[in-house]
Formats: sequence, structure tokens, C-alpha cells
Amino acid sequence: MDSLVIIPTYNEIENIQRMLDAVMALEPSFDVLVVDDGSPDGTAGIVKESQATYPHRIHLLQRTGKLGLGTAYIAGFKWALEKDYGLIYEMDCDFSHNPRDLIRLREACVEGADVAVGSRYVKGGGISNWPLGRILMSYLASVYVNSILWLGVKDSTAGFKCYRKEVLQRIDLDRIQFIGYAFQIEMKYNAKRLGFRIKEVPITFSDREFGTSKMSMGIFREAFLGVIQMRFRAVKANPTST
Repeated sequence: MDSLVIIPTYNEIENIQRMLDAVMALEPSFDVLVVDDGSPDGTAGIVKESQATYPHRIHLLQRTGKLGLGTAYIAGFKWALEKDYGLIYEMDCDFSHNPRDLIRLREACVEGADVAVGSRYVKGGGISNWPLGRILMSYLASVYVNSILWLGVKDSTAGFKCYRKEVLQRIDLDRIQFIGYAFQIEMKYNAKRLGFRIKEVPITFSDREFGTSKMSMGIFREAFLGVIQMRFRAVKANPTST
């Protein structure tokens, strides 16, 4: 199955060339779609230069303005489905996700998973270069999500994933509500409610070395409140659900 890695970017000029080189070097091969939100630092220009070397494997979707992580992925998903990619991946540009782990996510889906999640909180997974307080906050966030949604995914906020195309075809992408970390939870929750099999693959998450984190209190607040909204919508849609 053909694989497409979707990488949203905003001001990632320190990382984008290294990331593209790393993904292009993998076997089996992975194509890349960079969804750039008008980065003023020239990120898109670097992608265009790499397209000259890999014209059929590196693709660029340019958008005007910073429109949010979730909308970038939705745009990328729709593009991937139009091109009929069989396996579609989410990955950050800042090397917090190790490109080599794409191979393991791919293997999980080839072997039967519908969604493979790069997980920090299953056996063999971990986090590098984060302070203890941030690790604890992230872990407790996943505990909170599972206590409300009963998702059954230990790393519920993880953003390093592989989807079989059938999952994205079944999810109504136009009804996805959230754009920050709540987006990651909402996508998993939709996949689970549709009956798809989610498998967690242990990874080591590393904090970025270059560039600036996009995390904000607004994103955190959206995730906290969004989980309650998801549960309320689910109950409202099906009053007999538990």
C-alpha cells in the first residue's frame, strides 16, 4: 500500500530539510505532503527546492495564515484520499517523532490495525528531554480522557499516527470540531466508535531542539473542555449509550 506522511508546518525552517531528507531515506518508501500555513520564515521555499529532487514523492499544500493543526490535517487527509493513498500518517516536523518509527507504524497497520498510534505510555515507550511536571501533565491528560470517554488508548493525545484509508473515508471529516490537541482525541474517538481497531506502538518522544513550540493555554483549554463536549455529543446522539 502506498504511504503518505502529512507534516503540518509553521516556521519550521530549522527542521524541514532534515525531516524531508530523513523520510526520503526510509525503506519502504514514504511520500510526504507538507501543509504549510504561510510560514513567513520561508519553510515552503525549502520544500519547493526539495521537490526538484523528488518531484513525485514530496508534495506541498500552501494555505494562507495560521489556521490550526486540525484543519491542516483535515486538508491533508482529503488530499490523500483524492490521490488514493492506502496508508496515511500524521507526524510533527520538529523531530519529536522519530521518522524511523514510521516503519513500525506501517507494520502495525499492514498486520491488521486500522489505526496505529505512536504511544509514549505503553511498555517500551517513553519521553526524552521533558521536565517531570510536563510528563505528569501529559500522562494525567490521557488518564482524564479515558475516564470520560473510555477510549482505551493509553496515549490519547498522541499525534504520531497511521490510518488505513478506510478509517478516514468513514469518518465525516467535515464534522470534526477541534483544531488543537482535542483534534487528536476526537479522531481516535471517532475511529473507536466506528468499530475500527486501534493499536498502540511504543515510541520515545523527544522534545524539539530547534524552532518554537506551538503549545498554548488555549490549545490545552480546548482539549480539557473538548473531551466533555465529545462525551455530551455522544450521549445526546445515542441516549442508550453508556
